[in-house]
Amino acid sequence: MRELTFMQATLEGLAEEMARDPAIFVLGEGIGKRGGNFNTTAGLYELYGERRLRDTPIAERGFVGLACGAAMTGSRPVVDFMFSDFLLDAFAELVNQIAKMQYMSSGRLKMPILLRGCIGIGHSAATHHSGSYYPLYGHVPGLRVVVPSTPADAKGLLKRALNSFDPVVFLEHRELLTTKGKVPDGEHQVEFGRASIVREGKDVTVVAIAITVRHSLAACEELAQEGLSVEVIDPRTVAPLDVETILASVRKTGRLLIADETLAPFGLGAEIAAQVADLGFDDLDAPIRRLNGSHVPTPYSPPLEAAVIPNSKSIAQAIRELAAE
Repeated sequence: MRELTFMQATLEGLAEEMARDPAIFVLGEGIGKRGGNFNTTAGLYELYGERRLRDTPIAERGFVGLACGAAMTGSRPVVDFMFSDFLLDAFAELVNQIAKMQYMSSGRLKMPILLRGCIGIGHSAATHHSGSYYPLYGHVPGLRVVVPSTPADAKGLLKRALNSFDPVVFLEHRELLTTKGKVPDGEHQVEFGRASIVREGKDVTVVAIAITVRHSLAACEELAQEGLSVEVIDPRTVAPLDVETILASVRKTGRLLIADETLAPFGLGAEIAAQVADLGFDDLDAPIRRLNGSHVPTPYSPPLEAAVIPNSKSIAQAIRELAAE
């Protein structure tokens, strides 16, 4: 085990797979000599040149469509679209072509394409650079949607995506890129659809996604001093979603809080709550609660930005209130 940042872990995973599979190439703005806006391809241009590190103009629908065609012919394109917001410009390609191609071809055409980019609020990035949208992508049949929270999971899930024949939307929270964690030596992949129990507990279950996993763990340390034992589950993938692990935890604790930075209406928390209410209602000792970001455009002002998202304090208070019900 070594300690790497989230960014270093994904770069290592991409480098390993590019060395193994010559069909992998990367498309995106500034991913060539510059090495990517977040160092996602740092050093790879010197190894593979412009043939496998293809700088693009600002034309998301064009190069996402190009990647779709390349995947149909057997290549493994990696589309680095920098921010999740930018993929919206290519939404028709993603939904009507990439997600549907395998079904429309009766499985004759595979779609081994990885679309990656940053999500999340922070650094005063404002409304065009702070979106997450994984509930939206999870709604689309045919897509795998990955949202890791640790360097080890980021590397393992990226490598699994690069060995998959399905299209994968791989979303990296910007505020996690420089966080450090232990990453296994050698070959390391993480299976899709298998949640991680990042902290065991017996009083309350918290399902947290991306950065709210870190906030929830910080809240747990505070609550442990008050005698509250909290179990924290990180789904790791939104699609497929590991409902069984969540249900098993609720069976033990009887209480469920879903902490998610994305917006509450029609969101991931609503889906998890519906599944648990349907399949685990008799195990609940209190109503399911959700804690989400405010249903507003992301403000530019740092104090306002901080006010619209959950943090460790608001998560801790939500757990206290749920435990008291």
